[in-house]
Amino acid sequence: MTRRVMLLSSQCWPDHRIPVRVTGPWRRLRALVSVEGSPTFPPLYGAADAASGTGRRRFRNATGLRLLAAVLAAAASTVSGLVLRGRVEVFGVVAAIFFLVALGLEVWLLADRPEQSWYDRRALAESVKTLSWRYAVGGLPFSLAEDRANARLRDEIDALLDDADDDLTLPPTSVDVVTSWMAELRAGDLGTRRERYIKERVLDQQGWYATKSKYNSRRARAWKVALVWIEIGGAALALVKAFGFLEIDIASITSAAIGAGAAWLGAEQHELLGRSYAGASRELAIVASRLSDVDDEDAWAREVASAEAAVSREHVMWRAARAASTGSRLKTHHRTR
Repeated sequence: MTRRVMLLSSQCWPDHRIPVRVTGPWRRLRALVSVEGSPTFPPLYGAADAASGTGRRRFRNATGLRLLAAVLAAAASTVSGLVLRGRVEVFGVVAAIFFLVALGLEVWLLADRPEQSWYDRRALAESVKTLSWRYAVGGLPFSLAEDRANARLRDEIDALLDDADDDLTLPPTSVDVVTSWMAELRAGDLGTRRERYIKERVLDQQGWYATKSKYNSRRARAWKVALVWIEIGGAALALVKAFGFLEIDIASITSAAIGAGAAWLGAEQHELLGRSYAGASRELAIVASRLSDVDDEDAWAREVASAEAAVSREHVMWRAARAASTGSRLKTHHRTR
């Protein structure tokens, strides 16, 4: 049951309370926001991250089931004349059912647009994360010399909440927009902040990109090899039928499977992501090397802003590619420069 509650942290928004919608599961959201020994971000990050994951799962599950239903419908149509109950072709009815399932899933995808929730809420989570890191280590526009750093961060988070969809959920919490982890790291000396930022943000993100690049490249190759073998099988089955050794047109099933596989490969975009993540990984490796040489607060603030821009740039490219593949609109959350 969805209900309206007030975010109770007077430190976050001292002049007013912001109404947000709340639904479960709250345990997962709390785990995403605060994990002992790791960076902790404002509650909005956990809510957006969880919502993004839900949208991704719903989109992938519905797309996979729709393509599978289309292949099964083609298979049932191919053998529809083999089983009769009176004058009714049983597999013809089965094919119709699978076609209706595929149609229903397609209509649901068009109406609900879970991929839009996935993209927008991923962008929102990344915006909160980059703001948090900039503030925590003294990067622009939250340098240590900035007197209104706390107020500006609250304004930025407030603006993100205003831009968020109405059904975005937040757990009831009194956690400040400036978490204890962010405040403690910001209070440290430049050497401590530099070491932790390079290790926990830049190199961690660089390693994630490298791992995902290899994963997506392997998946792209695997899918392409599988499609080649299906095409070879389809050609062989077509020849077998052409020479009269087989009455059933199984080659039409392989055609449907090839189409479904190509559609799935297009939705997942493994090849594009593999190249994109590889480039981002190389760029962040250079960024880490450059950051290690900074020993001045003003230069540090600028370099952190540059590093966060590099991360944001890759994410914008990812969203643009995803939106283009699904026909979704591109929504921008982060406005800090």
